[in-house]
Amino acid sequence: MTTDSTPKVFNNPRKKEGFNGRVCSIVGVGSYVPERVLTNAELEKTVETSDDWITSRTGIKERRIAAANEYTSDLAAKAAQNALENAGITADQIDLIIVATITPDMLFPSTACLVQQKIGAKRAAGFDIEAACSGFIFALEIAQQFVMSHTYETVLVIGAEKLSSIIDWTDRNTCVLFGDGAGAAIIQARPDSHGLLTTCMGSDGSKGELLSMPAGGSRCPATPDSVASRLHYLRMDGKETFKSAVNAMLSAAQEVLRRCQLEISQIKCIISHQANLRIINAVSDRLGATEEQVFINLHKYGNTSAASVAIALDEAVKAGRVQRGDLVLLVVFGAGLTWGAAVIEW
Repeated sequence: MTTDSTPKVFNNPRKKEGFNGRVCSIVGVGSYVPERVLTNAELEKTVETSDDWITSRTGIKERRIAAANEYTSDLAAKAAQNALENAGITADQIDLIIVATITPDMLFPSTACLVQQKIGAKRAAGFDIEAACSGFIFALEIAQQFVMSHTYETVLVIGAEKLSSIIDWTDRNTCVLFGDGAGAAIIQARPDSHGLLTTCMGSDGSKGELLSMPAGGSRCPATPDSVASRLHYLRMDGKETFKSAVNAMLSAAQEVLRRCQLEISQIKCIISHQANLRIINAVSDRLGATEEQVFINLHKYGNTSAASVAIALDEAVKAGRVQRGDLVLLVVFGAGLTWGAAVIEW
């Protein structure tokens, strides 16, 4: 374990960006997953698959499924309330709410506005962002810019998804992968603390067709034909997505380590997007990380998209895998294509 008195030899890029030494930190985290557990054994009864097939190819054993009357804003609000409690602050202290999601309650108003009402954050502005599974890191960077520029003092960042609402439960290649849940973080300025050291983000729209939901937007509004053609469900080219994910996540992780002049051995905990165990292991191996450095909860929740690393970060903190002074690497990949990484001194 790294302690505050241990000399740290790394670069903090934020101190070179003209903010007079002002940096921001995650001062509280929280998460929420629905009560219902959907196991591989249950899926065996509905599609042509098996526990062995799912586990060997993905590492997933079960996932959480929201109730019919439980929406993304509900999951997000519960995660937010847990984060507020852990941070020791109240909802009326929040200046801004950013929700990363691909499964909003509705196209508008934003899920962030619905969360604002649910938690009683009456003075907060709110908006959503959509970067798929990369959404939480993208939202963290947006929040950091607001805090570092003195625009806001306290920002609530949430990654939340009800992916069960857009999954084709007859498609064995995708229905086994995804689950519902939410994770949240409270961002504030912390003078004399390193906090969020750097973030790297990337996109490649030329490969957007690899992972998408074809209908529901202005290109293909809802019609009887679009519904009959099952165009309102998530579609994925798994093989090509796998290759793109490994390469993009590896590149992003290497970039943030380079910026901070860090070796992978200095990272206490690596939290990758929890999409597929083979992807996580491939990226970790190529980085030269040890098994002890990598945090995994994929087996319990499956791929929760924007909520994935947020839930994992909360669980890593609760499990004592991340403690004050530790260096944490977050790395993600999602539809768009999008990807990103961040280094945090906890």
